[in-house]
Amino acid sequence: MTVNGVKKEISVQISLSELLRQEGFQTERIAVERNGEIVPRGSYETTWISNEDQLEVVSFVGGG
Repeated sequence: MTVNGVKKEISVQISLSELLRQEGFQTERIAVERNGEIVPRGSYETTWISNEDQLEVVSFVGGG
């Protein structure tokens, strides 16, 4: 799989929420695209990730 262009390998199937925790993302301030489609935040726990997936994770940053 790739996460933001970086190749990663998983040995067991995990949920998107678990992968995000392992990678250190704060789920309340991100948006995730999986294989070209936005994943609704409410689906992170039930979305299963495989080594064929391509993920883009975008963090929201406030500013002024």
